[in-house]
Amino acid sequence: MQSEKCIECKLCRKECHFLQKYGSPKHIADTYDPASPKDRMMPFECSLCQLCAAVCPVKINPAAMFLEMRREAVSRGVQDFSDYGVIMNYEKRGASRRYSYYGLPENCETVLFPGCTLPGTRPDKVKALFDHLEQTIPSLGIVLDCCTKPSHDLGREKHFQDMFSEMKDYLLQHGVKNVLVACPNCYRVFKQYGEGLQVKTVYEHLVATSLPQTANIAGMVTVHDPCGTRNEEQIHAVIRRLATEKSLTIEEMKHHGVKTICCGEGGSVGCVNADFSKGWGVRRKGEAGGVRILTYCAGCANFLGGLNPTSHILDLLFEPEATLAGTVKISKAPWTYLNRLRLKSYFKKHINAAVSRERTFTGEEQSRGAILKRLAILLALVAVIVAVRMSGATQYLEQEKLRALIAGYGVLAPVIYMLSYAVAPALFLPGLPLTIVGGILFGPFWGVVYTIISATVGASVAFLVSRYIGRDWIESKLRSPRWKKLDEMVENHGWKAVAFTRLIPLFPFNLLNYAFGLTRVKFLHYVLATFFCMLPACIAYIVFSSSLLNVLRGQITLEFLIGIALIIGVSLIPAAYKKIKARRAEK
Repeated sequence: MQSEKCIECKLCRKECHFLQKYGSPKHIADTYDPASPKDRMMPFECSLCQLCAAVCPVKINPAAMFLEMRREAVSRGVQDFSDYGVIMNYEKRGASRRYSYYGLPENCETVLFPGCTLPGTRPDKVKALFDHLEQTIPSLGIVLDCCTKPSHDLGREKHFQDMFSEMKDYLLQHGVKNVLVACPNCYRVFKQYGEGLQVKTVYEHLVATSLPQTANIAGMVTVHDPCGTRNEEQIHAVIRRLATEKSLTIEEMKHHGVKTICCGEGGSVGCVNADFSKGWGVRRKGEAGGVRILTYCAGCANFLGGLNPTSHILDLLFEPEATLAGTVKISKAPWTYLNRLRLKSYFKKHINAAVSRERTFTGEEQSRGAILKRLAILLALVAVIVAVRMSGATQYLEQEKLRALIAGYGVLAPVIYMLSYAVAPALFLPGLPLTIVGGILFGPFWGVVYTIISATVGASVAFLVSRYIGRDWIESKLRSPRWKKLDEMVENHGWKAVAFTRLIPLFPFNLLNYAFGLTRVKFLHYVLATFFCMLPACIAYIVFSSSLLNVLRGQITLEFLIGIALIIGVSLIPAAYKKIKARRAEK
């Protein structure tokens, strides 16, 4: 259909960097080869925002084609999701037993579905919104859960359908007829797949009933319409009405309403092509021209907030003065997760629920394999404990006795340890458990010496294997544009790229060792940067683990406290980097 109807007018390419890179929808459809690793990755660089469809004169939807390409890659079992760990874990938490909660009062026909990001960043707004809605809907229920749109957009169709259908069926079985959503993406999912449920945004409901009684305040804003509600013109109008009700003047950006642009988070593109993702945000910043952006998606607000003054519409409705002053309290990770747990606790106490649940359904995709894996780990742990007790080896859990035993092996003990550690990176084995063992066995000084030397040797072996022996195999594993970005970093910054990635864990450590072998960085520079920039974390974990057995016996030592402080310090390096980067972006 794309090939037959596309007239190659270039209107969509003019708007989209992705299409500028890969060609017209017709060209892509005609040349796409699902067996090609390069073509297979291509649709995952599209934000799926559907701006192409909005500007198309013949009304085709290229974004739908790219979504189908994603689904095909997943169904064929050829798509690697290792780059999507953050977003997939975020979704998994949102739909987990720990974070989910359904509270349905007697005769509940309507529920508030606030989504994932809003409860974490603005829990106070969710509470205030629920209390306000209860004035017109006395039997209002709450559903804290994830609509699993990330899986939908990644092409994980079966998992998405399993998860969303289970949620929808539960609500219908318990008499729920209406869903009030605060998130545009949730709105889109419920509207498209929530057959039997009527979905409406809370903003439409507020306009039709009553607004929170807060002060009006004069000022100018511009509105960012999330691409999830691109074609919902009635919602665009409602948001603007809410702003004008507060006496605000709206200055429209070039792209708004049906022709809005993505904030940059669409389609999880940032996981595989950061330049495309950031490009949308920079473009939106330019159109806003420093005027405060008002949006109704908490995700968009977070993403754009690092580039331009940005507020959520609920900020304006409940704290108008603080919103225009830019002083509204917005939580960031990791506090967002704590906020969601507190909000769940609040609703469990606040709502007199006739029916309630925490979601335990996880979908067929992972259930049996995950259960068997956890059971195997548990059985192995029990077996180890039993074996240790039956053998009488518990006496060696005394730190001094354990080290005395190791000392009995002479030079052989550190050699065995260092060889094991040196081989671990090449075999993709985790290094942290070995690091902890090193601290326990050899103490803070020699533990650091043995560990940093062997870790550097291991990283160097992987580097040399990649550069001179297994280059083709390694290249086949590193298909993601994310790794191409690493190559560009080395090209521009040389050994500094090695130092940066050792201090800021942007890439998986073991794969990183191999990836550097494909770049032009000099081997000596790689070794030195690896040694010195891994040293801070090595010292922190060795000092911590060197006193771990004493802590297990109830003795808190100075080494343990110092180790904890060092680990916290090392862990804060990425956060400090992000803050510095954000400040530079604002200048």
